[in-house]
Amino acid sequence: MRIKRCFFTKDTIFVAKALLGKVIVRKYRNKKILGKIVETEAYIGPKDKASHAYLGKKTERNKAEFFIGGHIYIYLVYGMYWQLNISTSKEEKPECVLIRAAEPLIEKNNLSLKEMKNLSNGPGKVCRYFKLDESFYGEDLTKSKRIYLDDPLARKINGKIVYSKIADSKIKRTSRIGIDYAGPYWSKIKWRFYIKDNPFVSKK
Repeated sequence: MRIKRCFFTKDTIFVAKALLGKVIVRKYRNKKILGKIVETEAYIGPKDKASHAYLGKKTERNKAEFFIGGHIYIYLVYGMYWQLNISTSKEEKPECVLIRAAEPLIEKNNLSLKEMKNLSNGPGKVCRYFKLDESFYGEDLTKSKRIYLDDPLARKINGKIVYSKIADSKIKRTSRIGIDYAGPYWSKIKWRFYIKDNPFVSKK
């Protein structure tokens, strides 16, 4: 079942955990590229020194972070690697979740486990695997015809959609990666989440 707006507008930490296990569906050249989200990081501006929206600063680069939950905020790092983020919370409240790793849902064919893991076990690789670039900036995941999130285990109960959830006991919580510049507090806060024992996580 395609994930709707109400999922993305919840508390950002909740969404960062709830995204684990959800499936990214990318329509590309009459085919579908599928991958299960296995690792995320939450960024909560303007208080978060690691956030691009720290102190509430809005620029042409980060304005998608201010969109209502469910929009893509994608940007380039080191001039080479695209990073897929999903806006969360309400409009003009700049919060988002970085998709750090995904488990490719494809037939292995002749690929080894190492080769499979290397397809999408990092934020830059995620964008390469799903064929994402700057053209997806600001894309609405609840309406897009080329990319959306799916919850295959979601169900309707009394007319209300109930999304599946991975038990907290199966989720590992750690500090975020590569943000030492944010200082001793923000670089250590545990806003990174991944599925325990999943081989496709970027770093354990």
